[in-house]
Amino acid sequence: MAFAELAESSAGVQLLQRSLERGRLGHAYLFAGNQLAELESVAHNLIKTLNCKSPKVGAADIPVDCCDECVNCRKIDNGNHADVRWVRPESKSRFILTNQIRDLISAINLKPTEAEYKTAVIVAGDRMKVEAANAFLKTLEEPPAKSVIIVLSTEPGRLLDTIISRCLRLTFGSGANPAFTDDQLRWVETFSSVAAENRNGLLGRYQLLGQILAALADMKTAIAERQEAASPLERYDDVDPKLREKWEDELKASIEAEYRRSRGELLASLEWWLRDVWLHTLQLGDELLSFTEFSAPAQTVASRIDAHDAQENIQVLEHTQRLLYTNVQEALALEVGFLKLKLG
Repeated sequence: MAFAELAESSAGVQLLQRSLERGRLGHAYLFAGNQLAELESVAHNLIKTLNCKSPKVGAADIPVDCCDECVNCRKIDNGNHADVRWVRPESKSRFILTNQIRDLISAINLKPTEAEYKTAVIVAGDRMKVEAANAFLKTLEEPPAKSVIIVLSTEPGRLLDTIISRCLRLTFGSGANPAFTDDQLRWVETFSSVAAENRNGLLGRYQLLGQILAALADMKTAIAERQEAASPLERYDDVDPKLREKWEDELKASIEAEYRRSRGELLASLEWWLRDVWLHTLQLGDELLSFTEFSAPAQTVASRIDAHDAQENIQVLEHTQRLLYTNVQEALALEVGFLKLKLG
């Protein structure tokens, strides 16, 4: 199987192929998606493309797909290529253990013998034990020459932030480009406009912070009003005090749960716009964008920063999302996150 046959992953594959064609091969990738088997197929084909002896080339004569027939392609398909390593969770523990990672590190530090690159794939990377993840991190910080590492995950939020920050993240499958509500579109329009107008000054970032805090305050008020109107507390006055207290607790919990969900979706929509900025820094065209209607402000911001900073912006928002599910104060987490954004 070659990239051309992976129709369901076409958007992510196009991005990957265009990155290859422009000579932007990363030393470490994080492939995220809903189906692990699909991620494995993409990783498998990337490895074949990198090491194919008769690859299909793009406009710049750079390999963008494998031939599926040469000795390297056949060996990789058969799982017996000397320069390719796959690591999976142990069958009994369902975790990736430290000794597995150490064996992988030893192998990938050797020079390739049959192929162009030493490649390693960590399947279900979110199942790495903490000790294993820390051992793996050292290799990501100082990757061996002529090596490519691919981490596959259906739950990337469980990976260490330091691992995520050192990988080029690509999303595949049905979750690669979600639908957005009218409220989310209005918010992204506002944010993108302010981000494009304001450079990397402190005042501009505080203006963006004010926008998100105001949007979240309005959201919480609307949720509370909607939930209170549907609550039995609004329909019954003469109620046993214990029952009333129970209803009040349930209402409070319901409001908080819906608010957290809606807040997460709002911030996720911003992450997708920041991904558009990143795509613009890579000059990969508009067809892979999540918000074509807000392409102009994304292009403006992209013209002021590089791909590394654009990718870091996405990771800042992902880290902020995780913080918000802990006991940290919402305003503090958002302030710390938004002040780290690099907008040029």
